Amino acid sequence: MPPSPSSDHAALETALAEIRELQDTAWPSQVPRGVEYPIEDRTVVGYLRHWATTRPSTVAIDFYGRRITYAEYDEMSDRFAGWLLRQGAAAGDRVGVHLANCPQFHIAMLGILKIGAVHVPINPLFREHELIYELDDAGVEILLTQDSFAPMVESVRRNTPLRHVAVTSLSDLLPPEPTVPPPFPHGEAAPTDWAEIMESPRAEPVPPDPDALAALNYTGGTTGMPKGCEHTQWHMVYTAATATLASGRRVGETPPVVLGFLPVFWIAGEDFGILYPLINGGTVVLLTRWDPEAVAVLIEQCRVTSMVGTVDNYVELMNLPGFADGDTSTLDNAMAVSFVLKLDPAIRARWRDATGQMLREASYGMTETHTADTITLGFHAGDYDLLSEPVFCGLPVPGTDILVVDEVGVPVPVGEPGEIIVRSPSLLTGYYGKPEATAVALQGGWLRTGDIGKLDDNGALHYLARNKEMIKTNGMSVFPSEVEALLLLHPAIRAAAVVPKPDAAKGQVPFAFVQLLPDQNVSGDELREWATQNMATYKVPTVEVLETLPMTATGKVRKADLFTLAEEYK
Repeated sequence: MPPSPSSDHAALETALAEIRELQDTAWPSQVPRGVEYPIEDRTVVGYLRHWATTRPSTVAIDFYGRRITYAEYDEMSDRFAGWLLRQGAAAGDRVGVHLANCPQFHIAMLGILKIGAVHVPINPLFREHELIYELDDAGVEILLTQDSFAPMVESVRRNTPLRHVAVTSLSDLLPPEPTVPPPFPHGEAAPTDWAEIMESPRAEPVPPDPDALAALNYTGGTTGMPKGCEHTQWHMVYTAATATLASGRRVGETPPVVLGFLPVFWIAGEDFGILYPLINGGTVVLLTRWDPEAVAVLIEQCRVTSMVGTVDNYVELMNLPGFADGDTSTLDNAMAVSFVLKLDPAIRARWRDATGQMLREASYGMTETHTADTITLGFHAGDYDLLSEPVFCGLPVPGTDILVVDEVGVPVPVGEPGEIIVRSPSLLTGYYGKPEATAVALQGGWLRTGDIGKLDDNGALHYLARNKEMIKTNGMSVFPSEVEALLLLHPAIRAAAVVPKPDAAKGQVPFAFVQLLPDQNVSGDELREWATQNMATYKVPTVEVLETLPMTATGKVRKADLFTLAEEYK
């Protein structure tokens, strides 16, 4: 039940005042208490133009040795904006970017924002059905895609609103002699549309609206297919600014050098691989994907200061021969995300011995909040953050409020578990085209996350369990309802139910139980093969065919039974 506007609102504010007192007492000395923005502009575009003027020769993007300065970044995104205008794009139009990590992603995103259009990052792992759904749901008419994805885009184009598709290659902005070997072909390649795009006249600057719809970042959910989270440029600026504070710095004070290999179509990758370095006038050392040998070289060569990776990534680095002998002295903002391996005192101590630096958990967040909602810096003394009840997420960043409530929206006492709710300047304004889902999620200015957690005596958040419907496989979110919806596209399937199955290598994997239509005869292995052709690899479930799915008296699938059944399969 939602917190109601009257007495429930008062109860939330009373509880919040008490929690803030605890947080004030526990606030880490190295973390600024508020944001001081270096410029008055509340848009990402404004920051790019500011640094292009004040630090034109500073490298903004370093892609395997191709160094793009802020002046070039500004000009190239102006030209992309000019190209969009030549295609008839206008403010409010949705423009898709369907690329793996490469500078063209950054340039296209800023070009889209410069004309007031809406950036729609599209998962490069998508298969046909997923791609059709997202292009159609967002109403994408113009798409920048990768040459290796172009045949798939053409195969689905007639089922989408697309009217113009442009193609680029990962090698289009690669230097003749890369600093580290890129994990993709980089010799002579067929020409793409990128050179023509970059010959477009620069778009004339227009003042962007910081509160207008600027991006649709898609997330899964407990019902149906993914939903587009509506975000603005102000959401982006606030998130990058408070992430800066959470690292113990002030915005623009010390330009970071960020190693970026998280996928930038993913909102955490966008935050730390695009927005965080950009708002601070820093550099992103961009990789198309994780490569421990390349990362070890680039940390030392580029004097990297910040990195976000899984705990597994850091262990891989430490396992490299000679890693501890390298110079990692600049890497003082190393953040880990616990998915398969969990950060523990032993791994932290090993990292400290190898680098002389601290390794800490990143933060709590979700696509709806633009992520990066909490601060973990300053709680590592005696491994307090790792030894307290898992998982320690820290204090909310300045301007963000977090409470824990019961099933009817009433705040629970400190130490008691309940649902996490968040209020923040970066909350989504709504789910695109889905007013009912928006009304369920956003209530009284708060986001009902569905996650379970508790607050401790410092007012710090502890994450106890994800939304019971979500599966985490190798760090990627998989929502059973989405996999179920895709499975139901198969002509032999009558019903499908997907549950998580523990997996030693990936954390969890999706496991599907299906019931076939009468007179249909298809095996689980055949259905898995079909799924491989029709959904992103990380979503593909193991499939088991049942004669009937276990149902409740009210006609719902008894997923508790299926959880147990999935664990029995080897």
